[in-house]
Amino acid sequence: MKTRYACPLCLKEKVFVRYINSETNEYLDTNVGKCNREVNCGYHYSPKQYFLTNNISFNKTFLTNRSSQNFLPSKKNIDYIHTDIFKNSLCDYQSNNFIKYLISLFGIDITNKITSKYFIGTSELWHGSTIFWQIDSEYKIRTGKVMLYNCHTGKREKKPINYISWIHKTLRQSKFDLKQCLFGEHLLRSDTDQINNLPIALVESEKTAVIASAYLPQFLWLAVGGLNNLTVEKCSILKGRSITLFPDLNAFEQWQNQIKKLSHFAFFQVSDLLEHKATEDERQNGLDLADYLIRFDFKKFTLNESKSAI
Repeated sequence: MKTRYACPLCLKEKVFVRYINSETNEYLDTNVGKCNREVNCGYHYSPKQYFLTNNISFNKTFLTNRSSQNFLPSKKNIDYIHTDIFKNSLCDYQSNNFIKYLISLFGIDITNKITSKYFIGTSELWHGSTIFWQIDSEYKIRTGKVMLYNCHTGKREKKPINYISWIHKTLRQSKFDLKQCLFGEHLLRSDTDQINNLPIALVESEKTAVIASAYLPQFLWLAVGGLNNLTVEKCSILKGRSITLFPDLNAFEQWQNQIKKLSHFAFFQVSDLLEHKATEDERQNGLDLADYLIRFDFKKFTLNESKSAI
């Protein structure tokens, strides 16, 4: 069954999710739905707006109840990736494009430390692809995100297909109960005060967290894995900690608003570094912190420089 369509605003294919009438199990009008390109498009025509515009009556109480149910935290079993699958990925780094790129930035010694710290793996799904494992605070492996990078530019390969997948999908199990966690969450469980006392830095992408951890080791770098993944469920593990958010460009306002929902259990602040540094072209291209940091020669990038930059 087709689940994604062309967006009526940006016209991109396979990015538009339509709404279904839960009583009839049929789609509403073709333009009622949401584009998943939140930053570059942002189109969202909700069922409520559609009903009001077309003077169609609807049961507000029913909709409110359904909405409330949808946002209740689900109590379910969680499936995990077997440790053998995880261990077997911690090799073949000479063919891992992302590791090659890290070596070009930091050299072999620093790259080895980063790779071990975040348990970066190598996938056989596509030659040269990387696995970013999601390991929770109990060292249980929730899943792994598989991506293919260009070893020279460090950019993600998107042609002829969008090279992104998940380890739990490659298992071909009939059912896998997934509950994602923060990338790098396992680092929160440390026996040393030096790590436990580090302020936390939170970014969107795994790649950014890995690169920033080398440039700015005075933070403990974690990633939520996407623009809309800054949620109470994912961030509740950070209770009582001090967290600085480094959103990608064009996401500053969204994350600034989101922390209002998180501030009851931890201290959150949003860095405006990129907002002040970026040009208009960089805004259009969605610059992230890693794009900014790699402009500096790592060997010359001192702690004092990093503090003044931030």
